[in-house]
Parts: sequence; C-alpha cells; structure tokens
Amino acid sequence: MTETQGELASLSKYIFRAPRWYTSVALSVVVAALAGIAAFDSQYVLEDAWQGVFFIAVPTIVASIATTPVDRYFGGQLTYNRSSLLAVACEVLVVVVLVTAGVVAIFSPRLSQNFVFDALIAALALVFAVRFLVVLAVSRNSPFVAAIPASIQTATGGVLLFVYSGTMNFLTEGGPIVGAYLSRPSRAPPEIQYAFAPRDFLLLVLMTTLYGLTAYGFVVIVDRPWKRSLGVSVLDFIRGFIGHIAEGTRELEDFFEQIGEEAVVPVTVLSFRRTSDETEKARFVLPMIHPGPMGEIGGGNLPQRVAETSRGLAFPPHATAGHDFNLVTEREVDTLIETAERAYENIEYTEWATASVRVQEGDAKLLGQAFDDRVLLVSTYAPEFADDVEYSVGLSASAEARVEGMDDVLLVDAHNCNNGLDGDDLGHVYPGSKRSFDMIRAAGRTARRLRDAPEHAMQLGTAWDRTTWRPSDGIGPLGVRVTVVQTGDQRTAYVLVDGNNMEPGLREHLIDALGGVDHAEVMTTDTHIVNTVESSNQVGAAIDWDDLADLVVELTEEAVDDLEPVEGGMASERAEVTVFGNDRTETLASHANAVIAMGGAVAALAVLATVMISVLIFFLT
Repeated sequence: MTETQGELASLSKYIFRAPRWYTSVALSVVVAALAGIAAFDSQYVLEDAWQGVFFIAVPTIVASIATTPVDRYFGGQLTYNRSSLLAVACEVLVVVVLVTAGVVAIFSPRLSQNFVFDALIAALALVFAVRFLVVLAVSRNSPFVAAIPASIQTATGGVLLFVYSGTMNFLTEGGPIVGAYLSRPSRAPPEIQYAFAPRDFLLLVLMTTLYGLTAYGFVVIVDRPWKRSLGVSVLDFIRGFIGHIAEGTRELEDFFEQIGEEAVVPVTVLSFRRTSDETEKARFVLPMIHPGPMGEIGGGNLPQRVAETSRGLAFPPHATAGHDFNLVTEREVDTLIETAERAYENIEYTEWATASVRVQEGDAKLLGQAFDDRVLLVSTYAPEFADDVEYSVGLSASAEARVEGMDDVLLVDAHNCNNGLDGDDLGHVYPGSKRSFDMIRAAGRTARRLRDAPEHAMQLGTAWDRTTWRPSDGIGPLGVRVTVVQTGDQRTAYVLVDGNNMEPGLREHLIDALGGVDHAEVMTTDTHIVNTVESSNQVGAAIDWDDLADLVVELTEEAVDDLEPVEGGMASERAEVTVFGNDRTETLASHANAVIAMGGAVAALAVLATVMISVLIFFLT
C-alpha cells in the first residue's frame, strides 16, 4: 500500500452500517420531540413534544416511506434503509439551522421572528440539495428525474407550513370548508404563527432551485477528472461505496469491473499427503493476487474461499502482489480456485525434502525449504516495516530462484511487520528499490544453498484453532494454523494467522516463544475481512500478545505430536482474471483524495456564494 492509498484507506474510520429503516424513523420521532420541547413554548411539555413531532418529524417520516417507491418507479435503487437514514440526517440539519437561527435571534434584538422563518426556508432548500446529491449518486437517474424523489421532504415541510401558518386564511378570508378542514393557525405553535404569504412559497421554490443547481454544478466540476482519467463517474464510485458499506451490496464490484484490466497470474499449490493412505493432509495455495480491496468485495475473502475447497488443512498465505492486483469481483475467485484445482491434479509427489535454511540480504530475510527441485520461500523484512511487495518484484525473485536450478517456486510474502498507516513510508516494496534487489538476491542465494543440500524423508504435522477472536479483533475466520515439517533431525514451523499484517515486534515475540523447533516463520493471510470498518486493524493491535503466543505454542506442540510420514509436491498453473490493473489503484486513490481535498474547498466556495445570494434575495424580497 502506498501513502496515497493509505490516505484513502484511513477514511474508513468514518464508515458505519446503515440502521434499519424503522430504527431511523423511530430516531426521527425522538429528535423531533426533543427539538419541539426546546423550541416551542406551550402550556404543557407533552404538547411541545407533539408539535415537534408533527412539524419536524412528519416530513421525515413521509420522506422515509415515500422516497423509495417514487425513486424505484423511475428506475432508481434507493432502499428503505438508505432513504430513512437520509431523511433523518436532513431532519437533524433542519433542527441545527433552526436552533442556530433562534439563538442568533435571541442575542440580536434587531432580528425579528421572521429571521427564523427565513432560516427555515433556507433549511428546507438545503435539505433538497443534500437529498438531490445522494439520490443522484445512488440511483444515477437524470437530474430532472432525481429531483422528484429528492423534493419529497422539502415539499412536505412546505405543505404543512402552508396549511398551518395562516396562508389559507390570507387567501380565502375564512371560507367555511377551507377554514374547517385546512386552516389551522390557531392550533399551530406560536413560533410559526407567521403568515406565509404566496411570495414566501415562491421564495422557497426559488431557493430550492438555486441550491439544487449549485449542488449539480459541484458534481459536474468534481466529476470531470474522473471521466477524463478513468472513464467513469465519481457518482458510480460513491454509489457502490455507500451500497457496500451501508448494506453489503455488490454495487462496488460493478464500478471496479468498469476500470479493471485482464491479467494472467500464476497459481501455485504445494500439497502434502499421507504415505499411509495418500489422503491430503495440508495444502499451501498461493494465487499471485492481492486479497482486497475490502471486506468480501473482490478477493477480500479469498483465504476463506480457498480453505473451504481444500481437502487437507489449507494454508493460503499472502502473495507478492499489491493493490493493483485486487480482483474486481468475487466471481474471479472461482476462476482462481478452479486453476488451483488443476494445479493440484498435476502434482508429482516426493517423500524427500531438504532441511530449511535462513538467508538474509539487506533487510530481506528468506526461509526456504526444497522438495525435490521445487522450493517454498517465505520472505519477511521484519523487524523493519513492510507492506505489499509489487507483483513484478515477486516474479523477478521467483525467476532468480529458477535460474539457480529450481523448477517451481512458491514465494510467500510473510506480511508480518508494519506500522499501519503511520508515517510517510508505508513499506511498499516496488521495482528498482533497494529492498526489491535484496529480495531478489536473497531468493537466488537460498536456491543455491538448497540446490545441493542433502535430502531426508519428511514428516509433517498440523494443528489449527478457529479462536474466539473476531474480525474486529484483527483475526479472520481461519484463526491460527500451524504446520511443522521435520526432515532428519530438524523441525521447521510455519505459522499462519488469518489477519492483515502484524504490529511491529509481534512476529519476534511469537518466534521467541516457540520451543521444540529449529526454524519458524509467522505469516498472515492479508485477509481484508478485518478491514471492513477499520482501515488499519493489524494482528496484535486489539488482542493480547501473550494470549496469541500461548495459542501458537500450544498449536505448535499439537503439530509436533501430529507428525507422520508424508509426501510433498508442487505445481503451478496460470489463471486469466480481471484485476484493477497497473496504476489503477493509485489513480483511483489519488482522484478520491483530490476530491476530498479539492471538493472541500469547492464546496466551501459554493456554500459561501449561495449564502450570499440567499441573503441578497431575502433582503430584496
């Protein structure tokens, strides 16, 4: 992950799930009742609360219920949960504006009660602008069509004011039917006993149109760079992001699919089967993609999907690939699993393996072990910080090992030491960097040492625990898995934690706690299930290190007790999948960050200009 991508990812701390529509409606009633008690001044507190519910909550409830069917009638995609949450947010906006205007009127004797009603008109117009932006982003209808469902809350508020403010009396001079059924100025709160003349409603229409045009102009300005660079609209991204975070939909995958590129990626399988009955005992599966971008979108849940299809205990560690190799849809995972199955069927097994060796070159440390002329390499930069290793760097390192005599290579990025999103350097290992050459040279040196190393019959034991930790604790559904390989008198432990990177120092803490093995390495799957709500949720940030160490020690002892003769073999196949593509992630992240930075300034200027025009209109009318 680069710094630009990190800045975008850090925004996920503001993400939350949309509540059910009935929860939003109930909240709107409570907020309106409290606002009524604070704003109105009748004889009874309950009457104040009721007036707040009627004049503030009713438009919210109508908008919550009516927006979805109206929007869907025109081909939109708003759900009841989203429309209700939007209506409540707009209600809170109205309350804030009215309370602010009331406080200003109290401390400014020159301002009359009319000032509060002018603020109410502006608030209703602002509600339309906010709703217009959201409906336009989610439903992607034309601006004229989007304005219809967006206007429901503003229109309802205007109608209630029209009926209960005395305007009907102004127009009809007490007509009996209208007076009996429509005109209710005597029952309205004293605070809205202001006669809304027809010009006030014309003013409301004018202000609503002004705010709506300003909102649409803002979208056009912000959207232009996206269409030029990526060929997509920022509204498509916003709609997909809201859908995924608020309700777990797949709309974000549709957006990613529009910007994706075809790629050919190696899928390598290292399988171990029992010599007694040839049943599979453990399987390492390494598609050379990145398990992102978030949650279960794209390949975010790849480790669990791989584990579910493996006959033996599955170990799906992190490959040398960055966010440019995120899968665009979860459907692409099926392609990888099918490719892994083809590779598994082509494996030729051997009962011989070398002892494992540890090689260090600069910051890069590699643990390697060969099975005939095929090699497992696990790379780490710990205790130095590191995040994703670029795809091309991993390919070069694997090629270097092949040059030194290895027919096939399974190169794992242990992904086990990073400082989250802190600092300017997030540990990205890119082509041409010193770190990339450290890894490439270390891969060659490891292959040379293993090429002529003596081989021994091997034994293997496994153990795993789902654990009681949850994704919010930084641990995914695969929990902690350990396999121990014994060749001759040497034992090597491979520990896999279902998480996204580790807190600095935790890897060393776990290795130091292990006994009964000669070499060990700790890996993470880089699952992005743990990053649905929090962008940086590394292993060890939320759980006790000693508790994790105790579990790893216990599982390693179980794996040692489980040792039995096995055969091992490795094979690779290539899969054609759609990924984000070269530099697409960086482009997307830079555009999103630019929108946040530039959009705030543009929005501030738009609001300032609109407010000045609004004030001018109020004074002139």
